[in-house]
Amino acid sequence: MNIEILSINVGKPKQVQYQNKEVSTGIYKTPTTKALYLSFLNLEGDGQADLVHHGGKEKAVCVYPYEHYPFWEAQLQRELPIGAFGENLTIRGLVETDVCIGDTFQLGEAVVQISQPRQPCYKLSVRYGVPEMLVKVQETGYTGYYFRVLKEGLVSHTDGLIRLSCHPKAITVSYANRIMHQEKDNIDGMKKLLEVEELSSNWRATFTKRLSGVEIDTRERLTGNQA
Repeated sequence: MNIEILSINVGKPKQVQYQNKEVSTGIYKTPTTKALYLSFLNLEGDGQADLVHHGGKEKAVCVYPYEHYPFWEAQLQRELPIGAFGENLTIRGLVETDVCIGDTFQLGEAVVQISQPRQPCYKLSVRYGVPEMLVKVQETGYTGYYFRVLKEGLVSHTDGLIRLSCHPKAITVSYANRIMHQEKDNIDGMKKLLEVEELSSNWRATFTKRLSGVEIDTRERLTGNQA
């Protein structure tokens, strides 16, 4: 499989106006041709405004497939620049159906691993002025995904992205998205995802909590012991 890195994008958070208030966001990133050091936390020169939901060891690198750009350009009726979704890596040849949670890749000197799908947030609406943008991303499954860093090192846009290993559970990013956003009562699906040790802790916590509620609700319906 030929995986091409079209661009590496970085940027620091900035203040923008949204719905009559000032919002801090790191979604505005620009391409760079310089080799950058990729640490366990993020790329050199990059930053996130909301460190609770973005960045950190399990979401060090945000990846977005260029294959989705034409769809969004048609939806938004505008040409989109590289880095349009706040991603650090704009790539071609590796969409959500092609990769699994726990797959590992060589990226320049670094080694990275898929930890979870990208969780779309309202900052996409901030950037494009489309309130329903978050829902549209969830419905399409065109989310992109996150890398955690297993080995630090220099990376460049001229580096290839080479798959080193495929996770034996073979749970795709696309499948994880479907269970998270569409099939919220799918007990078997949640259990399958929780069997993948490499799944990020926040997605694991969401599924564990949801599974507990779903199983309790199911038992109540079966026994008739509803509060």
